[in-house]
Amino acid sequence: MTQEIEIVLLPEENDDELLLKKKAAQSLKIALNRIQSVQIRKRSIDARSRQVVFRVKLIVAIDEALAPEIFTVNYPSVTDKKPVLIVGAGPAGIFAALRCIELGLKPIVLERGKDVKQRRRDLAAINKQGLINPESNYCYGEGGAGTYSDGKLYTRSNKRGDVNYVLQTFVAYGASPDILVDARPHIGTNKLPQIITALREQILTAGGEVHFDAKVTDFVIESNSLKGVVLADGNKLNAEALILATGHSARDIYELLHQKQIAIEAKAFALGVRIEHPQILVDQAQYHCDLRNPHLPPSYYSLVEQVDNRGVFSFCMCPGGIIAPCATDYNEIVVNGWSPSKRNNPFANSGTVVQINLEDVPGSETDPLRLLNFQLAIEQQAYRSGGGNLVAPAQRMVDFVEGRVSNDLPLNSYFPGTNSVDLNEVLPEFIHQRLRKALPLFGQKMKGYYTNEAILVGVESRTSSPVRIPRDRETLQHPQISGLYPCGEGAGYAGGIVSAAIDGMNCAEAIAKKIS
Repeated sequence: MTQEIEIVLLPEENDDELLLKKKAAQSLKIALNRIQSVQIRKRSIDARSRQVVFRVKLIVAIDEALAPEIFTVNYPSVTDKKPVLIVGAGPAGIFAALRCIELGLKPIVLERGKDVKQRRRDLAAINKQGLINPESNYCYGEGGAGTYSDGKLYTRSNKRGDVNYVLQTFVAYGASPDILVDARPHIGTNKLPQIITALREQILTAGGEVHFDAKVTDFVIESNSLKGVVLADGNKLNAEALILATGHSARDIYELLHQKQIAIEAKAFALGVRIEHPQILVDQAQYHCDLRNPHLPPSYYSLVEQVDNRGVFSFCMCPGGIIAPCATDYNEIVVNGWSPSKRNNPFANSGTVVQINLEDVPGSETDPLRLLNFQLAIEQQAYRSGGGNLVAPAQRMVDFVEGRVSNDLPLNSYFPGTNSVDLNEVLPEFIHQRLRKALPLFGQKMKGYYTNEAILVGVESRTSSPVRIPRDRETLQHPQISGLYPCGEGAGYAGGIVSAAIDGMNCAEAIAKKIS
């Protein structure tokens, strides 16, 4: 028989299996020798009191061994099966392809960027020389933005699909089993490329196709039905179903849809800066210590405040992380953050953003691209303020709030470099003013947060897509074009790796249902 219990462990007790059994025996009031095995189901850190502890949910096997959970998926050969085009090889596209194979469909994945190995060279050029390749960067390429943007898997998407299936798939292809139990699972940018490569090999082994440097430049539509796509090299691929999973930065796709009079909608998003502190300050605040216990991971935070009837919140927090240059075209600055698996860099960064509503942006209410153009204008202004070559505009935190340009900037993790400016020249007034009010309030919630040792780097502008591509709630098809399945973050239906993966699988299932 098995029972589920919750126990409390000190940090140094977390990896002691014998101790887990002893704690379980005490909790269940049974003899230790009756416990055959224990399995951690969930694990989280409780730092509400000065003594930081792990809260662990255990499955306890009593008087009999616990059968091991074996995750296997049958990927049949789909070499000669009906093709499904998938535009984009991010998490939505990859998991859509895997589910297509399970359902007996042949995925043909079209990725405008390069594979993960080739992509590294372009990322090195971005960081070291400030050179952008518009087709291969932190956002475009195999694995999408997630490959080189941390690999955080925390999600609230349980109602949309099977979160555990996504996590188990990552483990099956190389991720640590810890992601199955940790409250805030994380793979790490250093490990994701190998996992993404293994997933691609699985798609190919089953008879699917994955094409790189395959940029879609047109859709072939006849009688309001999708018939195929045209690539930048002039090649045409035919299929009667297409999953459009291009991510939140593919502006040319939105413009193409609009040009072809395929309905899209302006969508609210959030915009602000990326804020970086020394990791030791975050650890001291969250763990109530002078020096973090070596058995504890680098700490994170999550902060939110209502300022003038608008949400201001931290986003995509990266303990032990690095601020990354994530522009996708020339003459623009976009920042994001990532962490390696050990999260052992000396800085912690987080997007800190203000919600933007449709009415905040001038222009015709019927223009679906007005928020996208607003986003682009701010990124271009950030480029000009930085001084070029991907140098980012920046300011110390207290200086920003008190309205003075910083005399100097602290050492930080943004490789292309930072330039001291007044961020009021970069950010719209309604965003700038709310951030100035919110940061001291965050400092009241988290000791040490409000400090001039922290740097604000602009701009954090790709929090989500500023465009939504509509789709039918039941069939997941575009209401105007049969066979077109908008999917993932770029279509406005996901926010992060796991939710995008689930949406990709849901689209594959919708196609299989239509075909059957």
